[in-house]
Amino acid sequence: MMLVRDRWLFRWARLLPAPLVCTLATLGPLGLTARAPGTFGSIAGIVLYVLVFHSLTPLLQLLLVAILTLLSIGICDAAERHFQQRDPGKIILDEVVAVPIVFIGMAPMIAHFGGWPVILAGFLLFRFFDILKPLGIKRLQNLPGGMGCVIDDTAAAVAAWLVLQLALLLIR
Repeated sequence: MMLVRDRWLFRWARLLPAPLVCTLATLGPLGLTARAPGTFGSIAGIVLYVLVFHSLTPLLQLLLVAILTLLSIGICDAAERHFQQRDPGKIILDEVVAVPIVFIGMAPMIAHFGGWPVILAGFLLFRFFDILKPLGIKRLQNLPGGMGCVIDDTAAAVAAWLVLQLALLLIR
């Protein structure tokens, strides 16, 4: 993959002060103190979706997800280097950025089904795919640096999006 070979695209985050990088990657104390940091990062992703993404058009949602994903790859890469660990649980920025993907283009469905049931179903599906990492998602963690940290969560979100879309179409 071009982005994997050209990891220098994400080295900009190494120029940021380490405390800032770590704070962004862990969402302050949330990733450092939570018992289930990935779950709390996913909840923060729901909040991000509701506050920012929900009112955007699907095209703007995709654009914003792409931008945030690229930024988070750099930040997670720099944080992994600082923590000297591969994808440690305390880095939750990857979940935060991935969760809105589950709901891209779903505002009409969310409204049709009463909002929170769809949000809860998307959250549970994302956690399922993020924790179990089926369908080759686990192999994505082996990508170098921040890429591996973020892309597996992105793939889990895409899988959750697909399952949620199918489920909503079937019960509609």
